[in-house]
Order: sequence, then structure tokens, then C-alpha cells
Amino acid sequence: MTTDLLLVLLLLGSAIAMFVLNRPRMDAVGLIMIVLLPLTGVLTVNEALAGFADASIILIAALFVIGEGLVRTGVARHMGDWLGKVAGGNEARALVMLMLAAAFLGAVMSSTAVVAIFIPIVLRLCQGTATSPRRLMMPLSVAALLSGMLTLIATAPNLMVNAELARQGLEGFGFFGITPFGLPLLAIAIPYMLLARRFLGGGTASATAPELRRARLRDWIELYDLPDREYRLFLTETSPLAGQRLGDLTLRAEGLNILAVERARRFGADLLRPRTELVLQPGDVLLADLQARDAAPGELFAKYGIKALPLGEESRYFTNRAQEIGMVEALVPADSPLLGLTILEARLQSEYGLTAIGLRRGRKPAGPHLLEQRLAVGDGLLLFGFWSDLSKLRQGDAELVLLNLPAEFDEVLPAAGRAPAAVACLLLTVGLMVAGVLPNVHAALIGCLLMGLFGCVDLTSAYRAINWKTLVLIVGMLPFSVALQRTGGVDLAADALLAAAGEHSPRIVLTVLFAVTMLLGLFISNTATAVLMAPVALAVAADLGLSPYPFAMTVALAASTAFMTPVSSPVNTLVVGPGNYSFGDFMKVGLPFSLLCMGISVVLVPWLLPLR
Repeated sequence: MTTDLLLVLLLLGSAIAMFVLNRPRMDAVGLIMIVLLPLTGVLTVNEALAGFADASIILIAALFVIGEGLVRTGVARHMGDWLGKVAGGNEARALVMLMLAAAFLGAVMSSTAVVAIFIPIVLRLCQGTATSPRRLMMPLSVAALLSGMLTLIATAPNLMVNAELARQGLEGFGFFGITPFGLPLLAIAIPYMLLARRFLGGGTASATAPELRRARLRDWIELYDLPDREYRLFLTETSPLAGQRLGDLTLRAEGLNILAVERARRFGADLLRPRTELVLQPGDVLLADLQARDAAPGELFAKYGIKALPLGEESRYFTNRAQEIGMVEALVPADSPLLGLTILEARLQSEYGLTAIGLRRGRKPAGPHLLEQRLAVGDGLLLFGFWSDLSKLRQGDAELVLLNLPAEFDEVLPAAGRAPAAVACLLLTVGLMVAGVLPNVHAALIGCLLMGLFGCVDLTSAYRAINWKTLVLIVGMLPFSVALQRTGGVDLAADALLAAAGEHSPRIVLTVLFAVTMLLGLFISNTATAVLMAPVALAVAADLGLSPYPFAMTVALAASTAFMTPVSSPVNTLVVGPGNYSFGDFMKVGLPFSLLCMGISVVLVPWLLPLR
């Protein structure tokens, strides 16, 4: 063993030790290695920094952005809502549909993002099916990890293995090259988890408690004792309101609050703020709140040539438009200039773009004649408006203090109307990758630009979506591959692996390779594991005079087999809290399944990818 190799191995061992101790954080370890490796003399500074220009790194970053587009436009959430409907209150059906949805969504976006999206969906499913989150959270993490075995771009380890093939002048795997191995494993994972969930126990319901305590819009409708005051009012051709500015009308004084205006477009309808300068047009639909008044509503509607439209069962106070409009609770503080004013005099609509539709003093609603009520210290106002206007109260204005945001606020999608465009961008990107018309990284960058062009993401959200911690970690570990090859470390590892396998068949060698990769993944990230083990696998194949592809595929599959500990992957870590899991729970369920995956992979790989 040369001095250079000894230094490189010392640095590698130090990196693994820091990963195990989780101090410092993983991306900091990557930066430390970038700084220290050139000091060994094995690599130059440019070679240590070369990972920042690696096409695989750019591809991973681009995929984060495309995944963010699916999140912001609601594509992922719509899939979750559909899942809840299909499950129909049945726990077993919910588990099957959950695993299928998470796996196939994770095939085209970050598995970590998939789990983050599905955790609240699972909590809602648990409420609907009277199921403990312990019985569904681990199946979610297993499916998300298996999604990495469905497409080439599904997880970073696949891309690292593919990059190593390209680095050694070999043709990489196709977009669906890993799919024939992942689908059988997913098909086996579903019945396995149907059985294994019984060993996870019922647990406690504490994980769902925060969700249950969070007020929703329907709760406030009841709490503020709002009668059936909401109306959708169609503006007829003969209406005297047509062509009038809202600011010139006296509708509020007559008890009619215009909350928003629906205006038909060629495709769908726009929802407009009720600004004073807005000019009403025939065909507009007014979303309105009608305060208590002496005359019947029909007389008022006839006077202004407007016709009430049916609301539907699910649209009380327009909750069917909750992606755009909603409510918040606000408090009148002691030093507010609004004290002593009536709600009509407070001019909340012109100042904030908000409409007060409810008032509480203490525990009781103030009564039906809301507009004449004078505001006092401690009054609670229920304010209605567009979310962007409602959220401005969080900035700490002296006139009103934000008390509560409903649960629906967290569910608002920044680009809700762009879902079809996001799906089209995704399909185009995947199509270009599958057809091989362009390099994968080029296709992904085109997908990112199109996501931005159609408003699915903006620059701020795109930069925020990229997991820089993961990228810096990968960049920091990539130089080890070159350093170990240059110093003979890869050949040494290959010889050690062959010695451990003995004079056995290539299947035994694949088994040992799978086991070593899987065990190494217990201590360091699966991406770093793939970076280190891919060159070893190719060296083993070269020593045996066999095709490199079965060995490279074995590393890719083993790197995603991170089921045994809660720290093997961020996917597992995310579900620990909601599922109330212990380390032993992962070992109890993950160890047998990991061994099952290893056995199936070792059979499938040489069958589908010939060794010679």
C-alpha cells in the first residue's frame, strides 16, 4: 500500500466516521474533503472541484426543480386526493394505493419530496380509515425508496452509477433500464407490507392530534354562527350594475358584501378582487355575503337585475375556491385606530382588500347586524379575502393582529392553475429522455425552462427547491472515485471483494457486492455509497472478464435498499415522527425485506443482463 493510497483511505475513513457521528453535517463533510484531497498531491484543485461541472450534478438539480413544479401546481396533491377517494375507508386498499402512488410519483421526482407531500395525506387517510399512522407511514417510506428502482432519474445513486459507466467509456443505462428490476420488487413489497404492518402495532393517535386541533374554514362558519348568507349572483344583461365601478355602488350599505367576482374566460374563469376600480360586466358572477336586512333577498336581487345561482353541497362560503380565497381570524388590539368605528366605517375592503363577515366578543358571535357593530378592544373578526391579502396581516400591522390561519392556508398551491402545463413539461422531458433525442441533462434543463415559462415555478422557488446539501455532498465525494482509481484503491477493494467471494460463481460475487453496498449504506448516504462502490463493481467485472452492466446494476439496486435504519435515508427519517417509530421498528421490518430484495436482485440481474 502506497503512502498516497494510505492518505486517501485515511480521509475516506474520516469522512465515514463523520457521517456516522453526523458531525458536522454531511455537506460540510463534502466541502472538507474537497479542501483536503488536493493536499495529498493525488488530485489537483481543479480535479477536486470538477464535480461542480459534472453533468449528473446539473441533472439532479434540474430534477429537483421539475419536482417542485409538480408540487406547486398541485399535480402531486391531486394524486393524493384521488388516492383518498379510491381507498374508500379501507386500510388495506389505502396501503396498496398509497404505495403505488408514492412509487410511481417518485419515479419522476425526488423521493424525499414525495414523502413530504404524502405525510399529511396519510394523516388524513388515517383519520378517514380509523388507522394508526404507524401502519401506513413505513409502507410510504418503503415505496418511496423503491421508486428509485423504477427509472434512471428517480434517485441520485442511479445517476452516479450511470455517470461512472460514462466516465469509463461505456454506454449508460436507458431511462427505463432499471425498471424491470424495480417493478418485481415493488410487486413483492406491497404484500410484504400488508403482512408486516401487523408487526408495527397500533401505536398512539398523537401524530394526528395537531391536524385535528387546527381549525378549518368549515369550523369557523359554525363558530361564528353564520347563517346561509353566501350567494353566487349572476349579473344579467339588463342589470343596472353592468358597466358600473364597484366603488361607485352602495351595495355594502344595503347589506350585500361582494367578496370576489368570477369572470368567464375562454378556458375556465378568473377570480377577481372586488377593488373599487373594478368595472362589472354582464355575465359576471358575484360571490357575495348578504348581511341581515328587513326586506327579502329576492327584492334586492330583482332591484339590481341579478340572479342567484346554486352553490352546491361542498361550497359553503366558496370553500370550493379555497386555493384562492379564504378566511382568517384577527384581533382588534388596544391601540388600534379602528376602535369605536363600525365595520362599515373601518373600510377594511379599501385598506386591506378584506371583508369582515363575522364578529365575536368573548365566546359569542355578535349577531346578525354586523355592519352597525362598533369595534371594541379584544373583538375577534372573521375576515374574508384572497390569501395573498390575508397573509399581509402576518406582517404585524398596528390596526389588526392576526390570530389564526386555517388549515387550508397550508394547502394553498402557488400555481394551482398550471397543473396541465406542469404535466405537459414533465411528459416532454421524459419523452426526450426515453427517445434519446437529447442528453438527459439537456432534456431536464429544457423541462426547467418550460416550467418557468408557463409559470409553474419562479426563480425563487426553483433555487429553493434544489437540495444544495445533497449536491455539495455528492460533489465532495466524487473526487474519491478518481483518487482511489489513481492510487490503486479501487483495484485493492476489488481484490478484497473477490477474495471474500472466493472461487465461487459470479452470482456469489454479485451477492457479496450487493451486501457490501447495502451495509455501507447503513453508515453513509446511499448517494455517497454509489459513488464509492460503482468503480469497485466495474473493476470486479473487469477482473472476472465479465460484462460490467450486471455489476453496475447491482450497486444501483443495493444503494436504494436502505430500509434497515431510520438514518439510512432522509425518506426514513421523515416518517419517524409521524409514525412514532423506533430504531427497532425499522430493523424488524427492514432487515427481512432487504434480504428479500438482495435475493431477488441476484436472481434477476444476471438473467436480464447477461454476464458475458
